[in-house]
Amino acid sequence: MATLGTNGKNASLTGIVGAIDGGSGNGYMEIGTTSFASILGTLPLSKPCGTVSGGVLTLATPFSDSAADAAGTAAVARVKDSAGNIIIASMTVGTSGTEVILSSTTIALAQPMNITAATLTYA
Repeated sequence: MATLGTNGKNASLTGIVGAIDGGSGNGYMEIGTTSFASILGTLPLSKPCGTVSGGVLTLATPFSDSAADAAGTAAVARVKDSAGNIIIASMTVGTSGTEVILSSTTIALAQPMNITAATLTYA
């Protein structure tokens, strides 16, 4: 099985940034319950959405949704471009040790959702 060096990883992740930012508007992140059974919130990303270094894409944070769309326990996130195409299909979510760090995984309807960090590491 072939593996990529850091420069190859960075090039691949830079392509992901380009895909997220490529539309006329900003990309966004959806936070959902397990398997996206319910979308709890939609959080707009900056443009550019993040930076790449050392094989890691770090999304520009903090970003937030001022009013959650549903109540539930946040379990997964995905990133879409401005046209709604899925660019990153599934990211882990939690309050620490995950790809997307939330201030709380317990989401209440119409309450703010805050992302404090979000990274994608090329394996």
